[in-house]
Amino acid sequence: MFKFFTSVAMAQGVMASTRSISTTGGPLLFRSSAPLFGEPLKKKKRLDPQILKAREDRKRKKIEKAIRKLEKVSKSLKPIDEVQLMALLSNEINTRQRPAVKLSKEKIEERMLAEKTWTKYKHKEHFFNLQVINDLEYSQQRALNELREVSEELYQAAIEINESLLPYQLTGPVETPPIENYQSPDGEYLDISKKWD
Repeated sequence: MFKFFTSVAMAQGVMASTRSISTTGGPLLFRSSAPLFGEPLKKKKRLDPQILKAREDRKRKKIEKAIRKLEKVSKSLKPIDEVQLMALLSNEINTRQRPAVKLSKEKIEERMLAEKTWTKYKHKEHFFNLQVINDLEYSQQRALNELREVSEELYQAAIEINESLLPYQLTGPVETPPIENYQSPDGEYLDISKKWD
C-alpha cells in the first residue's frame, strides 16, 4: 500500500515536519471509485403478441423447410456419369439379357479339372523361368570372377555400362528460355465441376 509518513527531521537544531497523506483509514482519507459510465435504460417497445407469434412461426417454418430439403438430398445419391445407364439401353435391358446357362455336373467337373491343370502348368513354367535366370546369373558371376583373376583391366571393361545397347536420343532444348514480360497466372482457374444441391 502506498503511504506517505509524517517525518520529523532535525536539521541543525531546527524541527521540520511534513504533512502526512495516507490512503489508509484516518482523517486524510482519499477514496476513489471506478467510473461506471451509466446511462438510463431504454424503454422496451411492447409488441403485439400476435406479431411475435407470427415471427416465431415464420422462423420455425423456414427451419423445417431447410430440414426437409436436407433430408431429401441425403436420400438421393450423387450421380456418376460413367456408371449411369443410357435411357435407350435401360428400355432394352430385357431383350439384351442372356438366359442363365445351366451346366451339367460333368461339365462343371471338366472345367474345374482344366483350370487345375492350367494352374499346375503355369506354376511349373514360372519355376522353370526362375531356375533359368538363376543359372544365367551364376554363370555370369563365375565368368566375371575368373576374368578378374586373369586381368583387372578386362574385368573393369566387362562391367562397364554399354550405352549403345539402349540408344536414347533427345531432340530440342533441355531448358525452355524465359518469356520476356510474362505475367504468371495468380491461381485463377475455371471450375467446371457440376454442383449438386
